[in-house]
Amino acid sequence: MLDTLLSDIGPTAMVLAALVMFTAGLVKGIVGFALPMVAVSGLGSFLPATYAVAGLLLPALLTNIWQGLRDGPRAAFETVMKWWRLTVIVVVVIGCVAPFVAIMSQQLLFLILGVGVTGFTLLQLSGWTPSEAMVRHQVAEWLAGIFAGIFGGLAAVTGPPIVLYLLASNVKKAEQVRLQGIIFFLGLALLVVIHGQTGVLNASTGPLSVLLILPAFAGMALGLWVQDRMDQVTFRRATQIVLVIAGLNLLRRGIFA
Repeated sequence: MLDTLLSDIGPTAMVLAALVMFTAGLVKGIVGFALPMVAVSGLGSFLPATYAVAGLLLPALLTNIWQGLRDGPRAAFETVMKWWRLTVIVVVVIGCVAPFVAIMSQQLLFLILGVGVTGFTLLQLSGWTPSEAMVRHQVAEWLAGIFAGIFGGLAAVTGPPIVLYLLASNVKKAEQVRLQGIIFFLGLALLVVIHGQTGVLNASTGPLSVLLILPAFAGMALGLWVQDRMDQVTFRRATQIVLVIAGLNLLRRGIFA
């Protein structure tokens, strides 16, 4: 399988992919999300879209287990119970959308992701956040869950709608990071099953995903060390900066694919 992978993408691409995944893990460790956004935009710069999507699946899945359970199973369970509706909406929508990746063109995939993430980015740049009344309303939770599920189903990019909603809800840093890890893990577990059947995760892309686990973990370990030393204000600002950069890069990839 490794020979097949090397013949398909070459050793140079493998080294570049490891560097991209280390960076993606670092960013995720710092802000609690964005591994798929960094990975899919970075890997997609020199690999086909299906390789980029498949390559991030296992690293993202395993790093989210680490993130979701970092404060222990009890804290994770309490968080899921508190945010059960949002969690269910995201996972169900991911299950409905993911099969379309196998039949979607590379340019259309990146364009949809770019437009969507950049839209959330512009909201951040404008300083707009949902009002307290909007956040308390169930419609906001449904919208956040549906949009997160759509982008999560397309390329595991579940973060921006969830992050925007949680930032507006003034969720504490530890709970926000834990909830993101749990939701992302459940969605990714479903994606792994679906893409094992659609062919996106196959004998060539599967080994790539396995090989990228180690650099993702190394980057995340360093990122968590940084996050533990951040206050709430700095964490919020770092999250917004990541949204801006990732959104514009995905849009660039969609337009110039």
